[in-house]
Amino acid sequence: MKQLVEYIARSLVDDPGAVSVTEINGDKSLILELRVAPDDMGKVIGKQGKIAKAIRTLTKATAAKEGKRVSVEILREE
Repeated sequence: MKQLVEYIARSLVDDPGAVSVTEINGDKSLILELRVAPDDMGKVIGKQGKIAKAIRTLTKATAAKEGKRVSVEILREE
């Protein structure tokens, strides 16, 4: 799932080198922290959060197959 989020984010941003995804594992849950450059935040979030919602939907569908819950947090790289 980490690779999926990273691939999508790198495709959207102007600075793919600044994209990083960190996994925080729990028993039945997984948190993915997506970090992008400050200038690319708008590209990853999209108008009214539509792109961010689509990324979260894809990861939730993938996690459901594995019987896990997933949360994607979008953070600004500093």
